Amino acid sequence: MTFKTEIGTDILRAKQFLDKEEIVAIPTETVYGLAANAFSENAINKVYVAKMRPTNNPLIVHVAREEWIYQLATEVNEKAELLIEKFMPGPLTLLLPKKKLVPDIVTSGLPDVAIRFPNHPTAKKLLSQLDYPLAAPSANPFGYISPTTAQHVYNQMNNKIPFILDGGQCSAGIESTIIGFKNNLPVIYRLGSITLSEIEAVVGKVIINSNTKDILAPGMLKKHYSPSTPLLLTEEIDEAMKKYNGKNIGLITYDSYSPLLPDEQQIVLGKSTNLGQVAHNLYAAMHTIDAVGYDIIIVKKLPDEGMGKSINDRLTRASNV
Repeated sequence: MTFKTEIGTDILRAKQFLDKEEIVAIPTETVYGLAANAFSENAINKVYVAKMRPTNNPLIVHVAREEWIYQLATEVNEKAELLIEKFMPGPLTLLLPKKKLVPDIVTSGLPDVAIRFPNHPTAKKLLSQLDYPLAAPSANPFGYISPTTAQHVYNQMNNKIPFILDGGQCSAGIESTIIGFKNNLPVIYRLGSITLSEIEAVVGKVIINSNTKDILAPGMLKKHYSPSTPLLLTEEIDEAMKKYNGKNIGLITYDSYSPLLPDEQQIVLGKSTNLGQVAHNLYAAMHTIDAVGYDIIIVKKLPDEGMGKSINDRLTRASNV
């Protein structure tokens, strides 16, 4: 089905589409999501179709308040409760055993449901007016760069969805951290806007999932978040420049411009002393530089600590050279 896609700030209009089992792009503090009634298999199927997303890749359910977590999950253990108290609302997603009212299409038939309580004022206001939660992956075609503005969504999803609820630029800029539990031990299935050290300060020892063969939660695919232009992630910018000498190169870096390229062919994400700001700028920079038509995009790898780990995770999955 083809739509004349609208961008607007009318929450009631977004609700009207959602109530009719249509899909709407909504802002969150992480990235824009492609939202649908989480209790409607018909609506959820439209999300998979619009994104061209494989149905074996589960979705995150967004809720208006903490009570919904207990309505959707059969069990919320003590460590999960500590994480809820500390980080929700916010960029945290919990993977918990699901109740039957959560359709299997949302979890791709898996026994656990990913639940998030977003902390974006527009998303919170919309969710508070619904009597159902919203299932929402990122509002972009499957595998491509996540959107952090309404215009990013429009550029990628025009004619595929009826409405984009504009809530400005996303503050965090990369997706939520996903945490599940194995034998009551917290397991990070996707690095994100909340760092490993921040999680461990609340619940103690946390492990990072090492099973890369099975999709156990959203965001676990090896290749994801990719631009159309070939992208190379490297610690050695100078060597990469020499290797691709003669090519039309775009560079994403941090701290300072490289003397090997004109400044107008580069985007500096920010200072490595402020990795939150770097994360905030990441996807917008990728969208901007991908639109130029370079032969290759070279990206300088961030320090692999704190938020840098999450940023490098996205860039590693985006790398296609």
